[in-house]
Amino acid sequence: MSDSLKVPTMAEFSVTGKQPEVLFWVGCAGSFDDRARKITKAFVRLLNKAEVDFAVLGTEESCTGDPAKRSGNEFLFQMQAVTNIDVLNAYDVKKIVTACPHCFNTLKNEYPSLGGDYKVMHHTQFLKNLLDEGRLTIQGGKFKGKRITFHDPCYLGRANDVYEAPRDLIKKLDAELVEMKNCRKKGLCCGAGGAQMFKDAEKGDKEINIERTEQAMAVKPEIIAAGCPFCNTMMTDGVKNKAEGQIEVMDVAELIANANDL
Repeated sequence: MSDSLKVPTMAEFSVTGKQPEVLFWVGCAGSFDDRARKITKAFVRLLNKAEVDFAVLGTEESCTGDPAKRSGNEFLFQMQAVTNIDVLNAYDVKKIVTACPHCFNTLKNEYPSLGGDYKVMHHTQFLKNLLDEGRLTIQGGKFKGKRITFHDPCYLGRANDVYEAPRDLIKKLDAELVEMKNCRKKGLCCGAGGAQMFKDAEKGDKEINIERTEQAMAVKPEIIAAGCPFCNTMMTDGVKNKAEGQIEVMDVAELIANANDL
């Protein structure tokens, strides 16, 4: 994080005896992957701009356990989850926002049965709320009339029925939102889910991300918008394979931060 970004930790908040409005769960990709860190920074800039009192766990945050669970290691998942829940509950965390649908789904749907009950929001939902409350405005000029298609992340869309928030934000950019053949409830996986991101591809005729990129290219977008760091990686790789230099892949938070010159 650069010095210009204000990113307080929960430990710093607890010393003052105050509680932040929301905990920003950064996630492994958002913390360590060079591309995903740009999404993290864009979202933080927007939080700073909207003067949101937020905090991160910093070094106290560890993996939610999603990859372990999806690849069949329930024991490791529960160990990771319980460790995180102990930290979150010690800080009396009530509300969490994350830019990763995998973290979002795991924290929202799988932590409650292990003692971790929180209000969890995806960053597009949180940004939409800030917009509705008048705490954030979007300057649409930069993307006015640009053809943008949104790729629905599996754990945001089909697993949790969140379809409108990212689209509402894209429309606020005065952009032309164009839908792929497979979208919303019929969305197609980018190929990274279920811990597939971390293993070699299985034998087949075509990579999933190539198929999905071709579906995106069919509607002739200038930008493919994503709402997940894994989807971003897979679609970026697909574009490199099929249409390098012709199509940009950007997270919704990056689009809004860019539009606002942040």
